[in-house]
Amino acid sequence: MSTPGDDARDPDGLGTTIQGPANAAPDSPQRNRPRWEDLPVPDDTANLREGPDLNEACLGLLPLIGAWRGTGEVVYPTIEGPYRFGQQLVFSHDGRPFVGYEARAWLLDEDGKVIRPAARETGFWRPQPDGTLEVLIAHATGIIEIFYGKARTLTSWEIETDAVARTATAKEVTGSHRLYGLVEGGDLAYVDERAMMGQPLQPHLSARLHRIAG
Repeated sequence: MSTPGDDARDPDGLGTTIQGPANAAPDSPQRNRPRWEDLPVPDDTANLREGPDLNEACLGLLPLIGAWRGTGEVVYPTIEGPYRFGQQLVFSHDGRPFVGYEARAWLLDEDGKVIRPAARETGFWRPQPDGTLEVLIAHATGIIEIFYGKARTLTSWEIETDAVARTATAKEVTGSHRLYGLVEGGDLAYVDERAMMGQPLQPHLSARLHRIAG
């Protein structure tokens, strides 16, 4: 089993060499997601040093557990971009055989200053006994996606939509393909390809995030 401190090559084009979390915030081992200490059942933890033990079924996702923050770029033929954005991802667990996922983003101007809040996502990563991943992601824009995928290496994961549902007011989205992986310095990078608004599947989002907790 690999942890973020193990060395490996990155064959997926997310970065160069996968190494330890050299760029993590100095206080990240002491930080965690906000939690309800008086919750009558185990609360989610994004820090493996605290809370319930990680379920054995989720060991393949161990390197993701934590809170990550950084910047990225959004591009697509139907927008004027590219635009820069900031983002925070949180992967947490409560000891059961799934990992909780939260993402929130904010648009940035050319000087890196925050313009306004942007996309939000929430969902669950569900490892299966055969090594596959079921991933459910709900977007604040009225879209729900069901992904299937698997680990590409000990520190990279690839998922692709099997089904997309949307509300009557949501934009037309027909498919998504995502690749996550730890890259040089222990950062988390991802790319998201998306088919929407009558366009074929193509690059839409990419980001590189530093560990801030866990």
